[in-house]
Amino acid sequence: MSTWSSPSVSTPVDAVVDLPGSKSITNRALILAALADGPSRVTGTLRSRDTDLMLDALAAMGVGIAPDSADPTTVAVTPAPLHGALVDCGLAGTVMRFLPAVAALAAGDVAFDGDEQARNRPLHTVLDALRDLGASVDGSRLPFTVHGAGALAGGRVTVDASASSQFVSGLLLSAARFTDGVVITHDGPPVPSMPHIDMTVDMLREADVDVTSDGDSWTVTPGPIHAVDWSIEPDLSNAAAFLAAAAATGGRVSVPRWPSTTTQPGAEITAILAQMGATATHFDDDLLTVTGPQRLTAVDVDLHDVGELTPTIAALAALADGTSTLRGIAHLRGHETDRLAALATEINRLGGDARETDDGLVIVGSPLHAGVWKTYADHRMATAGSLLGLVVPGVEIENVETTAKTLPDFVGMWQTMAGSAL
Repeated sequence: MSTWSSPSVSTPVDAVVDLPGSKSITNRALILAALADGPSRVTGTLRSRDTDLMLDALAAMGVGIAPDSADPTTVAVTPAPLHGALVDCGLAGTVMRFLPAVAALAAGDVAFDGDEQARNRPLHTVLDALRDLGASVDGSRLPFTVHGAGALAGGRVTVDASASSQFVSGLLLSAARFTDGVVITHDGPPVPSMPHIDMTVDMLREADVDVTSDGDSWTVTPGPIHAVDWSIEPDLSNAAAFLAAAAATGGRVSVPRWPSTTTQPGAEITAILAQMGATATHFDDDLLTVTGPQRLTAVDVDLHDVGELTPTIAALAALADGTSTLRGIAHLRGHETDRLAALATEINRLGGDARETDDGLVIVGSPLHAGVWKTYADHRMATAGSLLGLVVPGVEIENVETTAKTLPDFVGMWQTMAGSAL
């Protein structure tokens, strides 16, 4: 497998990084547009592997998908009767967990498969819930088939969504099209990444769907999903590694179009970086600038709601003074890879001191050395290794191409930012 020499810098970075659209918002908007009562336009669409898989899957089921020839980030979506199809999920959780409910509304069989590694990702919660709501589904993980009947009864269902908030969002996004809507009750340990469910609820309301939430319960009234021309915010989770580069090098990184209010959990990166000694300033023109400290400070932080930031924070913790504790993230063992084991293994491979706990990591800042950083086909692992490579010469990133999952031009953007310090 190929390796990429992560650029290292000897002076602080000083760059402006313009990020493409949010994967989470893009894939939710595409589903809502596909199920709407009229055509929609989605502008600022992220074009990455995960979002292209969603576009291809919806098109395969009969939805009209027409990217603008001059600007492929603008996509016209025209709803149409859904039919049977083959769906490639790749390694995209939003495809494998959001589209089964859409498939239940299709007239025909929709067969799902994906990357070999995706076959280990937990899916039984959403598939069992669909069975309880009246769908016919063969299988409990990839590959599986939804035998669409053109409609789904819906009703009440109880799920344990403690492994992923996507199980709830995956039902909510299509629920207005169920004959009886849906009432979802979570029964189990706390749901991780709750801000992602808040994002789903906010977007449903923007499409005039009647949805209410009460703690661990969500209700969607059956009715139309109104067409909305969606404008996608920059991906704040993808921004995290670039902002962390400012913290790691004592430099400065700015991100344009940073929203003043957002449901994206990635926005929490600024508060966490502040705990580690950095400063974040949000200017009136929606420019967010992070300035790094002379030395990073260790942090004790609960990342339960923002687990996707863990690889970035773990990399910074390996560079910080003192012992950092990252808590509330046991669910990351079921992500693209077991992220807790992967992070501990790779940090230690470079001479660091990281160990797993029941629900997270304890990382002691230590001198690091050159070496190969394995990514396990996980885009966040690739960006975390690149972050360490900025300040540790000789770090080689295995399969950096996996960043195409959510950020196709990561390598070019990272090299440009690193070049600002040369």
